[in-house]
Amino acid sequence: MKWSTLSERQILKAKAEGQLDNLKGAGKPLNMQSGTDSDAAGFRIMAEAGVVPREFELRKEIEALTALLRDTVEAEARKNLIRQIAQVQLRLDIEVEARRKYYRSS
Repeated sequence: MKWSTLSERQILKAKAEGQLDNLKGAGKPLNMQSGTDSDAAGFRIMAEAGVVPREFELRKEIEALTALLRDTVEAEARKNLIRQIAQVQLRLDIEVEARRKYYRSS
């Protein structure tokens, strides 16, 4: 299934459920000056809707694990935290690369 078809279905479903009623700025054009790239408008809309992109969640998880690593002294615990950070970083890299490939193919 094409991405455009899937996204169109999700929009129609949200509209039917009333999730798009009374949104801030409804009926007004998007301010493209506020963002620096093509993702900015989408991320802003998602943030206003209370939806956090997976990339942001993974970055926060890396920050939390890194802070925990700074406070950890025991060698084995540090080793486990470093392994966890590497795994989360790999998932983040996969998410970013998938988004970039999607934009290149569109």
